[in-house]
Amino acid sequence: MSSIDVHRQHYNVTFTLLALAAVAYALLQSLVAPALLTIQHDLHTTTAGAAWILSAYLLSASVVTPIAGRLGDMFGKKLVLVAVLVVLAAGTVLAGLATSITVMIVARVIQGAGGAIFPLAFAIIRDEFPRERVPHGIALISAILGIGGGLGIVLAGPIVAHFSYHWLFWFPLVAVVAAVVGTIFFVPESPVRTPGRIDPIGALLLSGWLVALLIPVSEGESWGWTSGKTLALFAVAAVLIPVWIWYESRSRAPVVDMRMMRLRGVWTTNLAALVFGFGMYSSFILVPEFVELPSSTGFGFGASVTKAGLFMVPATIGMLLAGPVSGRLSTTVGSKLPLLLGSVCSCAAFVMLAAAHDADWEIYTAMLVLGIGIGFAFASMANLIVEAVPSHQTGVATGMNTIVRTIGGAIGSQVTAGIVTATVVANGLPTENGFTIAFAASAAALAVGFVVALAVPAGRSATESVAEAA
Repeated sequence: MSSIDVHRQHYNVTFTLLALAAVAYALLQSLVAPALLTIQHDLHTTTAGAAWILSAYLLSASVVTPIAGRLGDMFGKKLVLVAVLVVLAAGTVLAGLATSITVMIVARVIQGAGGAIFPLAFAIIRDEFPRERVPHGIALISAILGIGGGLGIVLAGPIVAHFSYHWLFWFPLVAVVAAVVGTIFFVPESPVRTPGRIDPIGALLLSGWLVALLIPVSEGESWGWTSGKTLALFAVAAVLIPVWIWYESRSRAPVVDMRMMRLRGVWTTNLAALVFGFGMYSSFILVPEFVELPSSTGFGFGASVTKAGLFMVPATIGMLLAGPVSGRLSTTVGSKLPLLLGSVCSCAAFVMLAAAHDADWEIYTAMLVLGIGIGFAFASMANLIVEAVPSHQTGVATGMNTIVRTIGGAIGSQVTAGIVTATVVANGLPTENGFTIAFAASAAALAVGFVVALAVPAGRSATESVAEAA
């Protein structure tokens, strides 16, 4: 056995480092949201300016993720992952030092490059893990996105209360730096490459329609959904999307292969990702806002930011429990079943929230069920994409799935926030009915997700694939 073979046996070390990088990115994505008001006051900016701290991160991640996934397929996943982590570390240092809103937004744009960690991690796992362990590894990395997101919401309050908002960046930076060093020395470079180049026109068109779509989705509430800026950007997106598809279909070096995107296993899974993104991110908006409302409203819990984060703990636990189970199901019976289970659990959770939200235990129970549903669904979607595409397209395919989920999340958070805002009464507070309708809307979206999941091809389990290979 050669020294290279011996080195590649330790795939658990590779997984640990990939998980460390993934949780650092997920924390940086979610830690900021609960502390946004504090950051706004400390940086002396407006509500609209503070909103760009989230929007800049979202836009940057959306643009960089599929392109970095494609570069990883071409030049090596480890090389591109190290580059992405270094950029993420630089952006995190800048955010930790920021004393103005302009510097903070620039830092968040740089940090958004970290969105490529997930598709690159999926590709490395596919290349480096034993075939029967691939679904399990992908499922766990997928679950980390939700787990890290939940932990960020829980930890933000105590960090800001006992330190300052700057430490929202310094703590995750330790994990990012450790991931950089560990990846350089312990993660092997994949031998699977796809020779080619990045067509700059295709990349520009992709970036253009993503920005034109996500800016008005993120800012529509403050700009006004019928304002000139909002409608103009939606119109630009409506023009650029078909132009991008037409160009990529004819390009000799497409950023995203349209033939791949037309595969049934890909487009149905991406549609499911859109719906599940809607449900997951709307819960991150609705539940903390609901429990933080004063008890004088007759339905709010009067929770602090820290206590509101505790209501999200069951969701994090649910994701932690469901991720490994989803991986085992993908290995034994295929990845479609956990997607169906995830859609049922997630829909049921929002039905519970719409029907009963008067006591703490009702919120905790619903969030646990939601976490289980999200854990099942997110883990299975990554595996479904990996099963549907050739190994040399893993990075870009999972990158596009991540972006579709992000778009769904942006739409879900704005739609449900808009429903709640529409019910604001004279005292400036929303009504209970507004939250009930928003919970019901999320449940309806996830019911559609179940129908979409039925259309996803079943594929083969990892056990069957290994048996066939043998």
